[in-house]
Amino acid sequence: MSATNCRGLMNQGRYHVLLGPNGFAMLPFIKKIAVRTANQPSPPTTYWLTRFVLLRLLGAVYAIAFLVAAKQIIPLIGAEGLTPLAPIADQIASEGKTAGSFFQYPSLFWFNHSDAMLQETAWAGFALSCVVVAGYANALIMLTLWAWYMSFVHLGLEWYGYGWEIQLLETGFLAVFLCPLLDPRPFPRRAPPVVTIWLYRWLIFRIMLGAGLIKLRGDPVWRDYTALYYHFETQPIPNGLSRWFHFLPPFVLRLGVGLNHFAELIAPWFVFWPRLARHIAGSVIILFQLTLVLSGNLSFLNWLTIVPALACFDDSFWRRVLPHVLVRHAEEAAALAQPSRTMKWAAWIYAGIVALLSIPVVVNLASPRQLMNNAFDPLGLVNTYGAFGSVGKERLNVVFEGTAAAVLDEHTVWKAYPYIGLPVDVMERPPQVAPYQLRLDWQMWFAAMATPNQYPFTINVVWKLLHNDAGTLSLFADNPFPDKPPHFIRARLYKYSFAPLDNPTGAYWTRQDLGDWLPPLSADNPSLQMELSRRHWLTSASAQPAPK
Repeated sequence: MSATNCRGLMNQGRYHVLLGPNGFAMLPFIKKIAVRTANQPSPPTTYWLTRFVLLRLLGAVYAIAFLVAAKQIIPLIGAEGLTPLAPIADQIASEGKTAGSFFQYPSLFWFNHSDAMLQETAWAGFALSCVVVAGYANALIMLTLWAWYMSFVHLGLEWYGYGWEIQLLETGFLAVFLCPLLDPRPFPRRAPPVVTIWLYRWLIFRIMLGAGLIKLRGDPVWRDYTALYYHFETQPIPNGLSRWFHFLPPFVLRLGVGLNHFAELIAPWFVFWPRLARHIAGSVIILFQLTLVLSGNLSFLNWLTIVPALACFDDSFWRRVLPHVLVRHAEEAAALAQPSRTMKWAAWIYAGIVALLSIPVVVNLASPRQLMNNAFDPLGLVNTYGAFGSVGKERLNVVFEGTAAAVLDEHTVWKAYPYIGLPVDVMERPPQVAPYQLRLDWQMWFAAMATPNQYPFTINVVWKLLHNDAGTLSLFADNPFPDKPPHFIRARLYKYSFAPLDNPTGAYWTRQDLGDWLPPLSADNPSLQMELSRRHWLTSASAQPAPK
């Protein structure tokens, strides 16, 4: 209670309620305490617990990202993958352009892109990420994780062309300046530089505002508040709750668009404000991301976006929500903290670099021709972001189907290859796969809105399925031809819609057959072989005839 408030209560004749019958004897003492409290400075804002929580979540996101690479990178860009990296890297090396390519797209895999190197780097990254999740991180560890993951992003071809890849690079590189160089303890004797916390706030500001502006400038459905009439059904990979969200009353869906605009266009401006405003803004952003987690499978994007939002909270918040043992360890570390001029100046120097690299990003945010998810420097240190600038109004899906028949006619029986995440069987409820990312499923979502010429890897998918390629089949949920490969493969285009919640069949989807996306192809089709050979995808192993 301040001295002013104390005097106010007394002047209003209410002192006897607070002080009791002996209160007059206590008045000088209370007045002394009130004046001392009013003149005492508030405790300094610290970020020991903020750093602890932020690094743990970042480590978890890294772990998921590296696990995805470990499980999928060989079938995607390995020597026998759908889009092999080797022919591209080898051609550049033969032309003597490796050094220039390295500086344009830095990656360890320019110098060694063997399957063993790809696999070992992915598993090593996963293991090191788990070390960070366990509570041990320093600048060297975070720099290593960043460099390893950047190697996948820059040479991962179309499979790593998503906005959250460069977002993870920027988020991860900032973490280098949040930690001591060598001390990996959960609570080292070096305080987190406050300027790095502000850089994380600058990052979440750009992520959210960029996403909000691209929506207003893009599809009119965001401006007329009807975007959610379609989004839950047409998003890349729905989950088990997406249909429930889709059938919410229209006024609730319109309200959802309004809340989306509030979280992306209003809340970000308050991440730079004093404590209460920051805490509210951070809470709004995080709750919004958790809503997206519940309503769909957007890879690890939402969890990654929460990471910089955590910088909105200081230790005064975390002391109320974290276990007491963590709070005690943080207080002990703060009491024994030793200043580090090197750590402080490194953070400030990098802040200056971020300020310079932010110029084109700010120009892009202000531009009516705003780019979405673009890196302006080779290292992806400061990028521009955005999501769902347009919303599809119908859901198209390409389904690969095979048959063992040697001759095709109207009686031919076709069996579908089920995806892990995308809908195929109308009776199946979509699974929850996020934060894990199904990279083939995501690419096929885009491919369904285009042509095979725009997504040529689909030709290789057909070839691989005609040979029962184990790597490619690992990207699907099941193999309908386990004994021997099919004689023909085709790709069929379907339009999917959510079935009503109360439909008597229990179906989750309805679908309409729109015809061939790729015509039936066999392994001895000369046009198929010619196209694969032209792209250097017809290797000695894959060129073997399909087993009979």
